Amino acid sequence: MLPVNASHPFYQRLNQILDENDFDNYVESTCERFYAGEVGRPGLAPGIYFRLLMVGYFEGIDSERGIAWRASDSLSIRSFVRIALDESVPDHSTISRTRRLIDVETHQAVFQWVLQVLAEKRLLKGTTIGVDATTLEANAALRSIVRRDTGERYEEFLTRLAKESGIETPTRAQLAKLDRSARRRARTTTGSIRTMRTRALRR
Repeated sequence: MLPVNASHPFYQRLNQILDENDFDNYVESTCERFYAGEVGRPGLAPGIYFRLLMVGYFEGIDSERGIAWRASDSLSIRSFVRIALDESVPDHSTISRTRRLIDVETHQAVFQWVLQVLAEKRLLKGTTIGVDATTLEANAALRSIVRRDTGERYEEFLTRLAKESGIETPTRAQLAKLDRSARRRARTTTGSIRTMRTRALRR
């Protein structure tokens, strides 16, 4: 039997708070529209995906490759993300594809929800939050959180992930435009098939 490391105290407490506030059901309902057939089903459950992003941002990890490696390498992170020892950690391409299917506005809404919950439960004290030697700073309205060591905001973190992976995190407008284009292509394809069938019948 594999030894089990003691859980990281920050992530253990964070998961308790997320569970108490029904985080997984919240993100599943928030992201429900991204699971529709015409958009494409993300490869990760929303709860796992957003926990992976939390690890990346709280620990200042530079890329989705780094996030995947961190989750693979740490039993405490596996426990936080809810990936069992006999399950494979999502690779970086799966994280990237999921980010591409969920708009920036939803990413921001989920992160703001987490900040609010952390403040209410006093895991976020004053304007800072600490993970190991890292200190993060939030503004009074809890609209954002800033890493004190680098000054990086959450939105900048998403942008950096996009640049590293070559896959953009879309806005709501961009996703809507993509959806409309897909529907037009589907109608064009259906019309072409019908025309071909009609011609075949006439022959």
